[in-house]
Amino acid sequence: MAGPVRQEIKAVDGQDIVARFFLPEREATAAALIVPAMGVHQNYYRPFAEWLSRQGFLVGTFDYRGTGLSRSSSLRGFKADIFDWARLDCGAMLEAICVRAPGKRIYWIGHSLGAQILPFVPNRGRISKVVTIAAGSGYWRENSPPIRWRVWWIWYVVAPIAVRVFGYFPGRRLRKVGDLPRGVMDQWRRWCLSPEYAVSAEGEGVRRQYEEVRTPIVSLSFFDDEFMSARNTESLHGFYANAPRVMKRIAPREIGASRIGHFGFFKSAFEPTLWRQYLLPELR
Repeated sequence: MAGPVRQEIKAVDGQDIVARFFLPEREATAAALIVPAMGVHQNYYRPFAEWLSRQGFLVGTFDYRGTGLSRSSSLRGFKADIFDWARLDCGAMLEAICVRAPGKRIYWIGHSLGAQILPFVPNRGRISKVVTIAAGSGYWRENSPPIRWRVWWIWYVVAPIAVRVFGYFPGRRLRKVGDLPRGVMDQWRRWCLSPEYAVSAEGEGVRRQYEEVRTPIVSLSFFDDEFMSARNTESLHGFYANAPRVMKRIAPREIGASRIGHFGFFKSAFEPTLWRQYLLPELR
């Protein structure tokens, strides 16, 4: 299989988003857009994207503006928030993958944040099905107990001080999440401190946007997720009140593994189990 095709996708505001497209050897049967988690660069999803393309899918990966390959300069003074990532970046990527796979089914594979921002994508009606991976609301009091007080420390101490001092969140230096634009970090903090996450942080208009989604959703979550508790997962998917939902919560022992966690799904070791047994049937 040839390597991925790199392309700069221009959002409607003129910002370039760096994407990679993984092409199947023959005509694609469908297309899949992998929508990243907070602070996770597209390189992390490459083994999974390559595998999906070998199954006959045209696959797109990308980095949100200000992150990974889509970061072109210092983040000090760089203006972007999570709504920009959804409305502009995801909107542009969804359009680009539809152009590359005309008439094909489009699957949205959202990892964590990538499952939270779907309602804000203006052209989401073109998506045939959504698969959420390790996704939940992010409200800190509902996070898994082992990290609950660590995230309290981040939201009430580390994040506000770091953003004020540096003008962005220096996650790489702090070894937490990764570098993020100030607007993204401020908004994410506000969401994580709100009992109904984005809904209570942003108002009833956001609740209606979640309720307007009617695309079928399959949720794959994990008992040992160090960030998302079962309550986090139930809360987020409860916002999608009018979308058909199938919820699958998987324990590592069910697939003969010692650990999956929040990031493990995309590791090649899970190709015969999570990828083939749990995901692939949902993409047929």
